Amino acid sequence: MSTSPKEEARQGPHSMKSNKTEILIDANPFERRIALAEQGRLVEFYCERKKDRGITGNIYKGKIVRVLPGMQSAFLETGLQRTSFLHVYDIQEPFEDLEEEEEEKKPSATRIQDIIKEGQELMVQVAKEPIGTKGARVTSYVSLPGRYLVFMPTYDKIVISRRISSEKERRRLRDIVSSMRKDGYGYIIRTVCEGMGKEEIQADMYFLEKLWDSILKKKEETKTPSLVYEELDLTLRTIRDSFTSDIDRLIIASRDEYDRAVKFIEEFMPTLSGRVELYEGNEDIFDAHGIEIELADALERKVWLRSGGHIVLDQMEALTAIDVNTGKYVGKKSSDDTILKTNLEAVKEIVYQLRLRNIGGIIVIDFIDMSKAADREKVYNALKEALREDKARTNILKISELGIVEMTRKRVRESLAQSLCEPCPYCEGNGIVKARDTTIMDIYRELLKELPERKKKVILCVSPSVAEELTTGQASVIEELEKKTGKKIIIKPVERFHQERYEIN
Repeated sequence: MSTSPKEEARQGPHSMKSNKTEILIDANPFERRIALAEQGRLVEFYCERKKDRGITGNIYKGKIVRVLPGMQSAFLETGLQRTSFLHVYDIQEPFEDLEEEEEEKKPSATRIQDIIKEGQELMVQVAKEPIGTKGARVTSYVSLPGRYLVFMPTYDKIVISRRISSEKERRRLRDIVSSMRKDGYGYIIRTVCEGMGKEEIQADMYFLEKLWDSILKKKEETKTPSLVYEELDLTLRTIRDSFTSDIDRLIIASRDEYDRAVKFIEEFMPTLSGRVELYEGNEDIFDAHGIEIELADALERKVWLRSGGHIVLDQMEALTAIDVNTGKYVGKKSSDDTILKTNLEAVKEIVYQLRLRNIGGIIVIDFIDMSKAADREKVYNALKEALREDKARTNILKISELGIVEMTRKRVRESLAQSLCEPCPYCEGNGIVKARDTTIMDIYRELLKELPERKKKVILCVSPSVAEELTTGQASVIEELEKKTGKKIIIKPVERFHQERYEIN
């Protein structure tokens, strides 16, 4: 079988793909991009832009400005653009039957006017981002997520994730946490804590309690209203949640980001400090490891299988439909064998794509029709087994006679397409193109490579929409490049240019 140009690029002499599990961090003043690669293949991707950073998880020292008994809620001045909303349920003890760190609320006879009053100061945590004209929803019930535990400094109980099913393991974990926790402190034992030893749990507990002490100290030192604690940025969140003993290397392509990471790791997880590396190669780190090619592939509808078959992924507002096709694969034996082999191969690729693209919600998979019940059972069992490795919670129904599987996957963040793309203006929203911000970051990286080789100036030809963004909202990108390289960049809008197209002359 011939090798495609993309495959040749992946296998080229400059590829730095590794058989290890690695986290790669690429950062500039405007964006952080993080890739998790297993056996040299991209499996998870995260992107955080400075201008879009959210406030969920932030803790504020606020003041009650209005109590509404009829709504059993209150509004607080927290220093944000709009007042924050606090419901009576958000100042009650959380219901004990928790799934991970998410609590279910239960009705309470307690009235909000009996608990708080106007003018009262209160420390709250943002539970939901502001949406439209609504302010942020906050809670006085503070929770600080760690790697294995969620710390609840105002809730004196131990709660264990329902996904840890073994009673023996539940007792073991409860005994470990009970023996080490301080009076008045509560913890949620997360699913990922299953099988962990006392040392790892103790280190997580130490990190969280130390963090809480620093929050209390800052609360006493700051005025009202003010920000007391800002949730970690993407780099430090990734290190906290994902940089475990299973990760062979953490490679960072920014000196500033590397220094911050090393300081954080030496303070909170010193046993892993030897696995952190500063990338100093001339080639962009994502290019060197083949990540850019895999990212581009992950935005395509069609994904080819090794046999010659393919799957097609269509993401809609309410659900994602995945279609399996034999494509160029004709098999060597009977048609039943060909269909079974294609479906089994598709199972592995589908589970991989769900994780990489972070597809959540309702998912419908249309496998190729299988006439034998035994074959349908094999495909169903293979899918069920493959999903065991997925960290996101999934629920899968039996495969139908038509080869249809219905399943759900918990949404944990925006999908890859949602975070990197926007509705296409050329087809009135029926498709997607790279967002202007993504195109601008592509331009930024390309200019970093090009400018050192140029003389005094370059002419950057872009679409009118990108030109407008580069001269208004994202003008600092050009200013940063000119300051860093000493070269002048002239932006030239070209009416006929597609939003993703640009030329450097």
